[in-house]
Amino acid sequence: MDLFGGDLCLCSLAPWLDVAMIIALCAFILAGYPVAFSLAGTALVFAALGLSFGVFDIGYIRPLPQRIYGAVTNTTLIAVPMFILMGVILEKAKIAEDLLDEMAKLFGSLRGGLGVSVTIVGALLAASTGIVGATVVTMGLLSLPTMLRRGYDGAFAAGSIAAAGTLGQIIPPSIVLILLGDVISNAYQKAQLEMGAFAPDTISVGDLFAGALFPGLLLVALYLSYQIAVALFDGKKAPAIPAAELSSRAEVWRAAMKTLPAPLILIIAVLGSILAGVATPTEAASVGAVGALLIAGLRLAPKDRFFNGRGAVILSAVSIVGLLALTAFVDLRVGRESASAFETVATWLAAGLCALIPLGLVSSMACLAREKSLRPIADQTARVTTMVFTILIGAAMFSLVFRGLGGEETVHNALDALPGGVIGAMIGVMLIMFVLGFFLDFIEITFVVVPLVAPVLLKMGVDPVWLGVMIAVNLQTSFLTPPFGFALFYLRGVAPACVRTIDIYRGVLPFIAIQLLALLVLALLPGLATWLPGQLYD
Repeated sequence: MDLFGGDLCLCSLAPWLDVAMIIALCAFILAGYPVAFSLAGTALVFAALGLSFGVFDIGYIRPLPQRIYGAVTNTTLIAVPMFILMGVILEKAKIAEDLLDEMAKLFGSLRGGLGVSVTIVGALLAASTGIVGATVVTMGLLSLPTMLRRGYDGAFAAGSIAAAGTLGQIIPPSIVLILLGDVISNAYQKAQLEMGAFAPDTISVGDLFAGALFPGLLLVALYLSYQIAVALFDGKKAPAIPAAELSSRAEVWRAAMKTLPAPLILIIAVLGSILAGVATPTEAASVGAVGALLIAGLRLAPKDRFFNGRGAVILSAVSIVGLLALTAFVDLRVGRESASAFETVATWLAAGLCALIPLGLVSSMACLAREKSLRPIADQTARVTTMVFTILIGAAMFSLVFRGLGGEETVHNALDALPGGVIGAMIGVMLIMFVLGFFLDFIEITFVVVPLVAPVLLKMGVDPVWLGVMIAVNLQTSFLTPPFGFALFYLRGVAPACVRTIDIYRGVLPFIAIQLLALLVLALLPGLATWLPGQLYD
C-alpha cells in the first residue's frame, strides 16, 4: 500500500513537471553551475521523468539536431561573432581610451562634466561595439580614478560608469537585439501560423535596430539630465576641473577632431547601412569588423612612415567608403543584360576597390601582431561566441522538453488568467523579466523566457517591434540590478579599494529608476519604437 500510495503521489506530480523544470533550472543556475549545461541537463532529467510518468513524447526532442544545425547556420546569428570581433578590436586598439581622454578635456570645465563625458563616450562605444564588459572595464580603469581624484562622489561616479556601459544593450548595433530579433521573428511567425495566417509577415533584426534607436537616445538624454541635475543642485558630488589645469579650447577641439571621426565613421557605416537598407545586419557586422580592424591599424601603424602600413590602411578605408557609396546608388549585380555603360564601369570600379581592401587588412593585422594583440583578440572573440552558441543549443533542448511537458499551455493559461487582458499580461511579463534580471543573464532570459511568452503576447495583438524593444530595455536593467548585475561585477573588479561595493550598489539605483522610467515612457508611447521602422521599411 505504501508503494502504491507513493506511486500515486508521484503520478499526481506529473502535470506539474513543467513548473518544476523552471524551478530546477533556477536552482542549478543560482548554485553556480554553467548556464548552458544547466539548461541541457535539466531538460534531459525532466525528459526522463516525463517518459517514466507517460506524459512526454520522445518525438519532441528528435528535431534537436536540426535545431542545432539551424542555429549554427543561421545567417542572422552570424552577425554575433562579427560584432563581438569589432568590439574586441576597438578595445585592444585603445580607441575608448582616446575618446575618454578627449571628452574629459572637452567637458571637464563644467560641473558634472566628467560624468557627462562618460555617458557620451558610453553612447559612442555602444553604437560601435555593443559589448558591455569591455566598456565598463575600460571606463572603470580610466575614468573612475580621475573622477575620484577630482572630488566626485564615489557612488555617483561608479553609477555613471556602470550605467553608461550598459547602453550597448539598447543602442544598435547590439548583440541582445540580434538575439532578440531572431527569437521574436520565430515567435511572430509561429503566432501567425497558429492564428491561421499561412503567409506570415516577418520581423527582421533591422526592424529592431530601427525601433531601438529612439529609445536608446531617450535613455542617454535621461542619464545626462540626471547627471546635470546632480551637478546643479549638489555640486559637491560632481565638481568642475579648474580651468588652469585644462588646455586651451582650441587645442582641445583639435585633439577631439582627430579622435572622433574614426568611431563616428564606423557608426555611420554600420548602423547607417542597416537603416538605409543597403546591408543586412550580418553584412553590416562584417563591414564593422573590417572597419574596426582598419581603425586599429591606422592607430597602431608607425606615425613617421606613411608607407609602412598607414598608406595601405587609408587606401583600404577609402575603398570601403567608395564601395558603400557605389552600393547605395548603383546596381552592381554582375551579368545583367540591361546594365548600362555607367553601371558596367561602376562594377569594374567596385571590383578594383575590393582588390585594394586586403592590403589594409594585412597591414592592420601585422600592426596588431607586432603589438601582441592579434592572438588575444581571436581568443576573446572565440570564447564569447562559443558561450553564446552553447547557451543557444542548451536553450533549444530546454524549450523542446518544456513544450513537450505542456509548458507552453501553462504559460498561455497563466497569462490569460492575469487581470487586464493584454495590458495585464504585458505588465506581468515585464515584471517577471525584471525580477529574473536580478539572478539571470540577458542571454538566458532571451533564449529561455522570451520563446515561452512572446508567442502568447503576439497572438494577443502586441506589436512585435514594440515588444522586442520593451524586452531589450527591460533586460538592460539586469546588468545593474544586484546581486548578479554583470556591470557591477565588472566595475567591482577594476574599482579602487576606496570605492566600496555598497557604494557601487547605491550609485546604480538612480540609473535603474531611470531605466524603469524609460520603460514606462516606451509603454505609454509605443510610437517611439514603431515609427522609424514604419517609415524605413513599410
